[in-house]
Parts: sequence; C-alpha cells; structure tokens
Amino acid sequence: MQVLPIPTPLIRRGDVIADVLIACSNLRSGDIVVVSSKAVATAEGATIDLTKITPSKEAIAWTERCGRSPEFRQAILDETARMHGRVLGSCPLAMLTELRPDGLSEGSLLVANAGLDLSNTTEGTAIGWPHDPVQSIASIRRHIKEKTGADVAVIITDSQCRPRRWGVVACALAVSGLDPLEDLRGREDLFGHTLSMTQEARADQLATAANTVMGNASESIPAAIIRDHGLSFGDFEGWVPGVEPEEDLFRGIV
Repeated sequence: MQVLPIPTPLIRRGDVIADVLIACSNLRSGDIVVVSSKAVATAEGATIDLTKITPSKEAIAWTERCGRSPEFRQAILDETARMHGRVLGSCPLAMLTELRPDGLSEGSLLVANAGLDLSNTTEGTAIGWPHDPVQSIASIRRHIKEKTGADVAVIITDSQCRPRRWGVVACALAVSGLDPLEDLRGREDLFGHTLSMTQEARADQLATAANTVMGNASESIPAAIIRDHGLSFGDFEGWVPGVEPEEDLFRGIV
C-alpha cells in the first residue's frame, strides 16, 4: 500500500476542492482520496466569523470553566445545536460534545468542541466541518470522475481525541465508494475460534494512515492518496455509522 501526500496551495473560500486535487496530483482509478474536513469547509465558506457572535450567559460560563473566548464557546454551542447534539462535559480548553447530524443513521459522534478549531484558519475565525460532508464527498468524487475519468473513493476526515490517551488520531466522518467497516464476525481466528465481536474500522484506519503524511500543522497537505490497497470499492455513501448508547463500551463513563 502506498500513501501519497497531495501538497496544495493554501485553500481559500471559493476554491473547488476537486479541481485543486486534480491539479496537484495524478489520480488513478482505484485510488482512495482522503481529504481534510477543514480544507473542504474552508473552500465551501463554512468559516465562522467570531467577531460577529454575541455570546450568551451559557457561553460565558463555559469560558470561565475551560477557557478560550466566549465567542468561540458560543460558536460551539451553536454548532452543537445545529447537529442536534449536547455538551457532555469539559476539560481545560475543550468541551466534549455529542452530535447527531442530519443523515447519520446510527449512533452519534463524540468530539471536542463540536468539531470546531481555531487552528488552520485566519485570526478571529473558527473552522469546523462542511455543512453536509456527505454531499461534499459525493460532489468531489463525481467531479473527479467527470474531469479525469478516474473512479476513486473519497474519505473526509477530522482529528479525534481518544479516552485516556494523549494525542489525536484521524477519523473518517463520511465515505463515498468504500464500506467504512469490515465485519469479521463469523470468521475464524488462527486457532479456529469464531469471532463474535470484531469489526475493523476500515475507513478510520485509512484516515489515520493518510494523516501520517498530511499532518495537522503548517504542512499545507490537506489530502492524500491511498494506492495499491487491495480493497474493493462499493456503493456506500454516507456518514460513518456509530454505536448506539446501549451497545457502547464507554456508556457508564459519559
């Protein structure tokens, strides 16, 4: 398997992400294109102008509890409400939010700050996810096919914290053209035991592999190609499904 970075110029509002990827790479049929949600959101104009936000008393209270500006905390509350979510708790600098965005058919997403960041965006702004990540990746995939003839799969990603672990990893938010999970239940292990629980988070694995060359700082590599992977494409297009609370191993913690 090859993981190939796609360095690009600085992404700006109004850019067509698919055109940028085409211009900065040599896409082939069978490639998996992994692209940062923040790059897509920036191009689509989803940046939030914090200077135009009037913070509520609740936002001010969250600032007193975990820092950052009240305007940023208000943006998080607004984004949480937009995605039918709730705030579960906080730590220094971050709020833990549970999100159920439109189109997510199963489970919910536990993310810091409703997916909003102050990094990799201009001063006085915050950047989160595209308003509709599924529509975004469908458009990217279709545009690449129309312009180049290459049949690719597309994964849109963001960074994610994990319980009791330092550091972030990449996770897949939405996928087009590839099953995000590989269900191993019913198969046998090395010793003939039947697997009863194991499902591999294939899209998350690919997202993290791509993130090793994309980075999270000043690299200006908002996307990567995964090539020669040996995986089959499929018809899946949507949010990566989550786990319902009653099936969640961590349900007693949050």
